[in-house]
Amino acid sequence: MSDRSVYLVAYDIRDSKRLRLVHKKMKGFGDAVQFSVFQCELSRAEKQLMISALSELIQHNEDRVLIVEMGRRQGRVRRALQVLGRQELPPEKGPVVF
Repeated sequence: MSDRSVYLVAYDIRDSKRLRLVHKKMKGFGDAVQFSVFQCELSRAEKQLMISALSELIQHNEDRVLIVEMGRRQGRVRRALQVLGRQELPPEKGPVVF
């Protein structure tokens, strides 16, 4: 079984220069599904590299990066949500669509 998981990474960057830098950096980690949304298949070490790289680019009091773990490419899907920057999370009540 692979030690890689699939992540959906979405970001809201308030400055156009930082937005371009984040988009360019994310191209090295995954495939764009929308301008600010990427699908990435990463090992734990690669995920940590991505988080470190993004943390250096964003303004944590203005920008937000959401990292949703979709599970392993093969095997049981695990669900998790990790937030960088502003800590506003979606409401816990109601349906969650994956």
